[in-house]
Amino acid sequence: MKMSAAELSQVLKEGELEKRSDNLLQFWKRKTCVLTTDSLNIYADTQKRNRGKELKLQSIKKVDCVERTGKFVYFTIVTTDNKEIDFRCSGEENCWNAVITMALIEYQNRKAIQDFKTRQDNESASPGQQERRMARAP
Repeated sequence: MKMSAAELSQVLKEGELEKRSDNLLQFWKRKTCVLTTDSLNIYADTQKRNRGKELKLQSIKKVDCVERTGKFVYFTIVTTDNKEIDFRCSGEENCWNAVITMALIEYQNRKAIQDFKTRQDNESASPGQQERRMARAP
């Protein structure tokens, strides 16, 4: 799955992560990951030819359980439906957990500002609303 030019311009981090499988044996599988301003895209191959999984930032509740061992940094992404996805990355490189956390915070801030502006626009669009607010003021 090739990414468009617009998606490439929004790439925050690209590289390898290991993801723990959901099956009974829970093997660690190496994945190619691309973090954008809106999602974490997870591919099975380095060329991103196979259709990857897209984990939207709006569906991530938090990055949790960060643990550093000698070789790896382990972390868990908790989704809004309380599903936990375990990852690990090499401890030598700038680890993914911090970059994902910062992207999540920036996304939530953008969304909060957008929601606030929408609420303000809706309030200013209804002229009677301003008069009612003024009537309630002490």
